[in-house]
Amino acid sequence: MPRTITGIDMGSRTVKAVRGYAKGNTFVMTDFAVKSVVAPELTDGWKGLAFPFKPGDSRVGLSGRDVNVRYVRVPRVPDWQLRKLMRFEVEEIGGQSGAEVASDFNLLPELPEIEGEDVCLLAMARESLLEAHAEGLARIGGRLDAFTPNAIALYNAFLRFGAVEDEVVLLANIGWDNTDVVIARGPDLIFARNLSGGSRLVDDAISQRLDLSAAKAVDLKQRLVDLDPAARFADPNAERASRAAQAAAGQLLSLLQSAVLFSKSQVKISGLKLDRVLLCGGGAALKGLPRYLSSGMSVPVELFDPFRVVDTTRLAPEARDELEARKLESVVALGLAATAADPAAYGIEILPAALKKKREFLGGTVWLIAAGVLAAGFLGWEAWRTKTELDAARARAAQLEQQYKKASSTHRKAEELATENARLAKLSHELFATKGSGEQVARTLDWMKADLPREFWVTQLSSDVRADPDLGIQRGQDKPIVSVVGQAREGTNALPQLYESFLQKLRARLPEGVTPKEKLAPNGARFTLDLSLFAPPAGAPSPAGEGAKKP
Repeated sequence: MPRTITGIDMGSRTVKAVRGYAKGNTFVMTDFAVKSVVAPELTDGWKGLAFPFKPGDSRVGLSGRDVNVRYVRVPRVPDWQLRKLMRFEVEEIGGQSGAEVASDFNLLPELPEIEGEDVCLLAMARESLLEAHAEGLARIGGRLDAFTPNAIALYNAFLRFGAVEDEVVLLANIGWDNTDVVIARGPDLIFARNLSGGSRLVDDAISQRLDLSAAKAVDLKQRLVDLDPAARFADPNAERASRAAQAAAGQLLSLLQSAVLFSKSQVKISGLKLDRVLLCGGGAALKGLPRYLSSGMSVPVELFDPFRVVDTTRLAPEARDELEARKLESVVALGLAATAADPAAYGIEILPAALKKKREFLGGTVWLIAAGVLAAGFLGWEAWRTKTELDAARARAAQLEQQYKKASSTHRKAEELATENARLAKLSHELFATKGSGEQVARTLDWMKADLPREFWVTQLSSDVRADPDLGIQRGQDKPIVSVVGQAREGTNALPQLYESFLQKLRARLPEGVTPKEKLAPNGARFTLDLSLFAPPAGAPSPAGEGAKKP
């Protein structure tokens, strides 16, 4: 059975209540009421309030000074870390204000302009105000479901009942003292906030400019004021009242323009540009206001009527007539009810601390206690059942411990032998290089003495251990290499032939497949020669694991 919920929008001059339930993609209204109040503070509106139906479970809206909305840029972290970050933020703000603060938060849809971070919408309200609202609701027979900012309810009403297109839309619910503003890009929420200022600005402007009482100013506003820039006035009183109202309308225009600028700075979207403005709330009924705002904001401005797609067939005829007359100012109440009735709606649910603890206890702690009792009983039975297995496991553990000690000792000795092995291998390599280098130098000197023509002599002979890819000695496989630098007597004929003859004799002395690296100057007067008896034969594969490239 669908859940029936009442959305209550508590204003300074009227209280709107919409009751119903979600059914598929629509919302079925079962009850509706609007009550006039005089409330210097929003919590005063509960005094003497009575609806023609019992509210039952109710979602109450917050606006004005009751709620503080902030935007916090956070790294993309798990939910438990995000909750901790928001708790620190709330504690800091509560400490600055010196009052207990209740809060809730939700992430904005992912913004492509911000990489690697999320924007978190954090809504806070003073505990004392929430408790006063909850007490007032209880007096009229209601049960608090949660508190939600009016701006969030307005966004959910637009998302569920509005014509959502690929455009940037500003929604404004103009009340008497406050204006709730939402900016959405397509279906995505960009900005939501409550602003101080509403249709009261128009009332005060007319009253002061024309020196009228507040009641008379309201009467003139409703009967004569027309803010349409193209309006023609047949009545001088209408013209004076309209001129007086234009100054206040300019303040409303500035409020909406500043909200756009503020949203850009808050969510860091400098290129945000409005395509359309939708108005609702009691102040939106002021004649000519959409055209006035449209001329100032240079975008189309229209009235927002979500009730066109709401099922009102279950309302009593008198309630349906009242809704027709008050539908502009009842949009937020509809959004509150729809938000509570739809689990998929964008949620901000602020609860007083006492109610939050109670729900956490009923929703989680009771079940945890029951689970603990069952777990204790199971563990006792399991301990009794597995005592024999435990004794056997202990005996087996003792046996395995002895085996482990023996294996550990063997492993330690093997590691010591491996370390000693590596040390001896390194030492043998160094001895081999030293001995081999000396023997190689001696042999090279013998070959030079025996085969080097008299016209050539050696100017430099050196030996070092290094790599030389041209000799087939790769990096990591360093071997002793002899380097010889020589010269020839100038003016000697056939130096290249003499040098080539020497090389042939030298190659014949070298092991098969070992080739020296040599170079003769173009004039034949200078030569260099590198050779190694330890180089692998030409064409032989490099040893695996010693720097050889694997196929």
